[in-house]
Amino acid sequence: MSHPLQESIVRQRDSLAALLAAPLGELARECRHHWGDRGALNRVLTEAIRHLPYCKFLYAVGPDCIQISDNVSQQGLITKDFDRDRADRPYMQQLPEHGFELSDAYVSLRARRPSLSAVQVVRADNGTLLGYVGADFDLRDLPMTAELYEEPSHWRQMKGDPAIRGAVFAQSRVDSPMDRQLEAVQAVLEELIGDHGVFHVNIHFSSSRAIVWLVDDPYRYRLLDVDALTDPDMCLAYPRREYPVEAVVPAGRIRALLDRFRRLRMLDENIYLRSGSLNVFNGIVSLTFSCDGSHFMPWEEFLATDDAFWGLGD
Repeated sequence: MSHPLQESIVRQRDSLAALLAAPLGELARECRHHWGDRGALNRVLTEAIRHLPYCKFLYAVGPDCIQISDNVSQQGLITKDFDRDRADRPYMQQLPEHGFELSDAYVSLRARRPSLSAVQVVRADNGTLLGYVGADFDLRDLPMTAELYEEPSHWRQMKGDPAIRGAVFAQSRVDSPMDRQLEAVQAVLEELIGDHGVFHVNIHFSSSRAIVWLVDDPYRYRLLDVDALTDPDMCLAYPRREYPVEAVVPAGRIRALLDRFRRLRMLDENIYLRSGSLNVFNGIVSLTFSCDGSHFMPWEEFLATDDAFWGLGD
């Protein structure tokens, strides 16, 4: 997982913890007066869950993680969970000494949904450990408390299937129908991106196809075979659109990027480009080679690389 993504998750968890700290602390103080009384605990938890609108279940467990209350939900009591042993659940593996612990996300047993739990310690007035209050949350019910994660804009490399990498020098590139008509394909794609609203293109050289996304219909992709990609009339099927002002990639650099794809496709007979994609809004180029390795990098960095960077050719 990338560091920016980890940092985004940490900020989200910190925000959730801040929302839960006060109500769970107050709940623990109230529960300690009724510890061991199933009915009284159920009543306290039922009142508390009304003030935790995102909470799916509340329950109390002893120091041995055996449940001493029913499961309390927004809809009422679930009595079958009384006396349940929760010791092996992921949220019980790191129990707090003070305050509460917010678990990592896990998949719930019954709903099979990504969930997380907060476990609040409960102590008697003299400090003796009584047990814990658990609060379960379905991730889809939680408020979005963090900004949208931003994809990092630096070069990243990801290794692929080891079996494919190990056999890379036992294979060689075979000209595909697209390879034999790359000039025509490039001309059509440049026209679609520059003048017909295509903002994302994924070119599969080995299988002679391309997948495109348009600003007019961004939630659906179009699959273009080699016949469409070599027929300039195909551009008439898409309305004329001005090149988007929000695009990071200048329209005048589209041809150079497509030329660079072509060179990496043809430069080496063993390690060659299988597919390449470009998104003009985030400016990221992705590349997958015959060794199954993938690269993601900003378009400027991609154009600045030479053949030696890729270790291809003579």
